[in-house]
Amino acid sequence: MVTVLKQGATKERIKRILKQLKKESESKGIDAYKYLGKIKLKKDALVIQKELRNEWE
Repeated sequence: MVTVLKQGATKERIKRILKQLKKESESKGIDAYKYLGKIKLKKDALVIQKELRNEWE
């Protein structure tokens, strides 16, 4: 997306453009904090990762 700011733009115009850009950028991606603490592991995550890597050898 390209935004053009012309010389002599007012502060209000710049604020509106910035607000619009922020609104558009928020809609992309996922909210990772929504899933925080949802999985309960019985082992340490590093131990699980090492076990999974060793399976391929």
